[in-house]
Amino acid sequence: MLRHVSLLLALMTCSAFAAERNFDFKQFPLNQTPTNFVSTVSGEGKPGDWKIIEDDVPAVLTPLSPSAPKTTKRNVLAQLATDASDEHFPLLMFNDETFADFTLTTRFKCVSGKVEQMAGIAFRIQDEKNYYVVRASASGNSFKFYKFVDGVRSAPLGSDIEIPAGVWHEMTVKCEGNQIRCTLNGKDAIPPLTDNSFKFGKLGYWTKSDSVSYFADTKINYTPRQPFAQKVIRDVMTLYPRLASLKIYAYKNKELRLIASSAEDDIGKPGTEVEENVIKNEKIYYGKANHICAVTLPLRDRNGDSVAALFIAMKAFPGQTQENAVARALPINKEISARIQGSEDFTQ
Repeated sequence: MLRHVSLLLALMTCSAFAAERNFDFKQFPLNQTPTNFVSTVSGEGKPGDWKIIEDDVPAVLTPLSPSAPKTTKRNVLAQLATDASDEHFPLLMFNDETFADFTLTTRFKCVSGKVEQMAGIAFRIQDEKNYYVVRASASGNSFKFYKFVDGVRSAPLGSDIEIPAGVWHEMTVKCEGNQIRCTLNGKDAIPPLTDNSFKFGKLGYWTKSDSVSYFADTKINYTPRQPFAQKVIRDVMTLYPRLASLKIYAYKNKELRLIASSAEDDIGKPGTEVEENVIKNEKIYYGKANHICAVTLPLRDRNGDSVAALFIAMKAFPGQTQENAVARALPINKEISARIQGSEDFTQ
């Protein structure tokens, strides 16, 4: 069946790069939860009460004059709920992005709490039951790392160390692959860790029980995560540099979308009946226009099931037919299919 094709002929060259995010909270109104964050709870009880308030915070830069103020009143993030349940972990997740390799630094202050006085950072969060966390306890004078798997908390790793309440401190979490390093006020307070449970996930602020805790000056340096399907596209475009365009359509949250493309600005666009027919009925589509021919064919996982639609555009040659275009496309399809385990590869 013929299909009229419209193609972008430029090959985009991309590489991993460092990026930075800063959460200083000055852009958020007082007494409101910051946008782009989701308040939830791990364990028992209700979600926390996360609000922007004002507090005196040490200056980020060392004052130039001894007489200059050592603190300034600024917006900070506060967890204000006082649910005293033992297995109650308020969690405020940053919802815009997932992180794999990163270094996060934040200031925190344990303010009050009859049962606990804790402040922590949860990271590589899969959901409320699966994540890592490092937390400081002013009431217990300890700095510890935990892992939650299916809601079960691991034995703590860390050290006993004085962490005065009502005082601003600084913690840093660094993840590189399966290596995790956590520091308190610039010093290693937890031995370097190796864990393979979670490769990437969301980041969030974390407290326990009735802890009232403040956070400020959060900075994240990270390598932007490359989705699996997009990495495959880039690798295959390198192997076949004469391709004009390469796209993968798959179902994500029950919607058919372009989930990877050599033209990255197009990612996220909805699929059409063509791609739906390719996936569900395993049809092959062919089209030719302006010296470019295109083939759309099903991508199969290791079980042979059709899980996506692959669009391949190539330069046409004199006498180009549907049969030899499909023959040219099949090795590329095979190269990509060999890397696919299942449909879950397109949601990562």
